[in-house]
Amino acid sequence: MAETTMGSAGARPTLFLRNATGLVKAWSTFDAFVYSFWSVNLITLGLYGMSFAYTVPNGQLLAAILIFGLLTTFLVGTYAMLVSVMPRTGGDYAWQSRVLGGGLGFVLSITGWWFTLFLWAPIYANILVVQFFSPLAYTLGWTNVATFFTSQNGIFVSCLIVLAFVSVVVTLGMEVYARIQKICFWIGLVGLAVTCALLLFASQSDFQNAFNREATSLFGAPANAYQATIDAASKTFSGQDFGYFAFGPIFLLLPWLAFYLLWPNWGATLYGEVRGAKDIRKPFWSMFWGLWVTVALVALVMILIVKTMGWNFYQSANAAYWNNLFAVQGAVAPPVPIWPYPVMFAGWLVDNHLFQALLILVMGLWFFGWAGTLFLSSTRVIFAAAFDRVLPAWAANISAKRRVPYGSLILMIVPSVVISAVYAYRPTFTSVFLDATAVLALTFFATVVAAIILPWRRKDLYDASPIARYKIAGVPLITVVGVITGLFLLFMLYQWSFNGDNLYGTSFQKTPNSVYYFLATYIVAVVIYVSARIYRSRQGIDLRRIHHEIPVE
Repeated sequence: MAETTMGSAGARPTLFLRNATGLVKAWSTFDAFVYSFWSVNLITLGLYGMSFAYTVPNGQLLAAILIFGLLTTFLVGTYAMLVSVMPRTGGDYAWQSRVLGGGLGFVLSITGWWFTLFLWAPIYANILVVQFFSPLAYTLGWTNVATFFTSQNGIFVSCLIVLAFVSVVVTLGMEVYARIQKICFWIGLVGLAVTCALLLFASQSDFQNAFNREATSLFGAPANAYQATIDAASKTFSGQDFGYFAFGPIFLLLPWLAFYLLWPNWGATLYGEVRGAKDIRKPFWSMFWGLWVTVALVALVMILIVKTMGWNFYQSANAAYWNNLFAVQGAVAPPVPIWPYPVMFAGWLVDNHLFQALLILVMGLWFFGWAGTLFLSSTRVIFAAAFDRVLPAWAANISAKRRVPYGSLILMIVPSVVISAVYAYRPTFTSVFLDATAVLALTFFATVVAAIILPWRRKDLYDASPIARYKIAGVPLITVVGVITGLFLLFMLYQWSFNGDNLYGTSFQKTPNSVYYFLATYIVAVVIYVSARIYRSRQGIDLRRIHHEIPVE
């Protein structure tokens, strides 16, 4: 496919790279819902993120999840209204560049959706290891395989496996990916139903006996490993009562929950490829139900964990694992030396290793149905910036058959391999990865600011949109909802950046490497934009004019 539509020799270049993006509307509203559901994944992101909740001993996790869901609903509303105004590929980049200006929009969106997404590749890989490779290997007696993935080479290999899988499914195109995620969705729900049934019909005594049996059988743990886990955690953890409620600590849990519940809008960059996206109901309900179905399932799973495993045991298992891994002073190794995976623990209620392995395999579909989110959304942001002529033209190249922006995909894959190697072989650099959530939240905040000022900054677009009639006391609804969302995001950004106890491992004063890394990424983004501005102006192309117009899909 030709990279540009320059016309005849000597003709003035066209405004955009092509007359239309070349992408097609391959997704239905249900496809968008499933993608949103996967983006706030209960199993992969949810269980992983909530395993850090022990760091707020007096925090009532279920109440925090409900509050977070309520506040994130305002984020959903903000993004749904922006989609309705501009249902364009690129999402945050398209809105920020058209409202805040091309330079600011490019720097803020590209840093979050491109440079920061490199950091998520090792995070996805670690989740694959602790929720799939390690539990499956131990269950089948492949101890050497399990320990390999804890080595530096094993960590790097796990990253390469994730990158290879994601690259393949994204290359297959939107239609095929939609089928893959739906297959994983339905079978994964069956696996979750089985897991919940095991927890529902077993008593806490049944679980203790099963845990003690399998801890000895699979890991050689001494008798009564259940109590030994609680005892090991007690060296650095005071325990936790699920019924305890204190209002203040609930809000300290919110930045932890952002790791998985802040992303129902993850597909916003793809709505240029969703049919009927201009109708606000479609983007809103797809994101809303993606969020709240997950919240409901989280509540169910938590209640079942409390009933059958015991909340203090579960949080003690998390505390013992993480505090030992992070070498917290006084921490001792737990009797079961792997990440406390509730699915694996539930499977132990059936005294059959083949069944346990099958359950882990089925629940692994929660990872493989979700994994494409690593690159799929980001490629559209890179593509949109290239289509606007900020990035090189080849980054907007798409395949003729499946309409895949393969140039953008390359710009995600290659740096991710480098970052994965750094993660595997330079452990001192890992603090940077803890900020991956915060920088994306900053990107969302910039989009929210664009939404707040949209009715005045781009009155032409707002007045022509379906949302212009929605107002509260004469104030545009998008502005009201945006202000609430902005305050929510600002609170979490403050906690991540300045929490005095460095509760999240991201406080500026404690993590200078992270500060330097992300400052460098913003500087690189500025350099790219300024260079593009100069280069395009010499070609007779005005980027300011481009960022005032809306491209045709």
